[in-house]
Amino acid sequence: MKALFIGGTGTISSAISSSLVEQGWELYLINRGNRSERIPAGAKLLKADINDEALVSSLIKDHNFDVVADFIAFIPSQVERDIRLFSGKTKQYIFISSASAYQKPLSDFRITESTPLANPYWEYSRNKIACEELLMAEYRKNGFPVTIVRPSHTYDDRSIPLGVHGNNGSWQVIKRILENKPVIIHGDGSSLWTLTYNTDFAKGFIGLMCNIHALGEAVHITSDESLTWNQIYQIIASALGVKLNAVHISTEYLAACSDYDFTGSLLGDKSNTVVFDNSKIKRLVPGFNATVRFDQGVRLVLENINSHPELQLEDKDFDDWCDKVIANYINSMKK
Repeated sequence: MKALFIGGTGTISSAISSSLVEQGWELYLINRGNRSERIPAGAKLLKADINDEALVSSLIKDHNFDVVADFIAFIPSQVERDIRLFSGKTKQYIFISSASAYQKPLSDFRITESTPLANPYWEYSRNKIACEELLMAEYRKNGFPVTIVRPSHTYDDRSIPLGVHGNNGSWQVIKRILENKPVIIHGDGSSLWTLTYNTDFAKGFIGLMCNIHALGEAVHITSDESLTWNQIYQIIASALGVKLNAVHISTEYLAACSDYDFTGSLLGDKSNTVVFDNSKIKRLVPGFNATVRFDQGVRLVLENINSHPELQLEDKDFDDWCDKVIANYINSMKK
């Protein structure tokens, strides 16, 4: 079987790429080669910027694929480009959307694939919705063989998933926890969230590849484990072997006093309770089950970060922002 991934070295896609090569797939990756260390041995790199349509077209002119998957398409014009490039060149095109596209606020915390798509808080999510609509119209009109996949919060061994963090990943929050500095949890920390390790996501994704029953369908792939944000941060602190010093600050306050996009990432996503009904992926991929609990995944991440100093990225701006916001919030509560 022959697949082409646009991207293929990111948080979600790297585990899929590695697993496919191990399974004997002929895998091609279109990317700029900036993460060459994450390209699995045996995969074939077509070095290009996907936005250079003429170059990409020349690179794939002698190829046809069983599956093409785009992990880095975010706006409709990028999807339109893919339709031009891959119509007649692939038996299945997989678009990676986002579970953040689901209705916010939710009318029912239990999410199925039929939950309406609407997110007034986050442009990222609205763009994903527009991409989905464009692709489904192309499927209905011209038979473009699309499958839409909606990941939720998927993580790998390079960064712990968090609610409130800066631009350099999770290390600064880990450092604050280790130093017993106060750590921000949005809201009261009681809303439920779902976290999925990338190797678990890969099992569901690969099961959709070359799956005739997945054509014209939208499917989310997540763990069945639901945790409150309080539990998530407590699990992280426990894995670090220290006590958690948590400060709960309202999501609206965080969004109002920050240049970080907490309106989108929190109000439009993480502050909402989400529990995913995974019946559809389990029907399409019999035997699929996420097996990495979050407490297990956290230990895998910490072990990797501790052994790779280059992942321990300081973020002084975020650290200073946390100190300032916490101090201001505590002072305001005293008044």
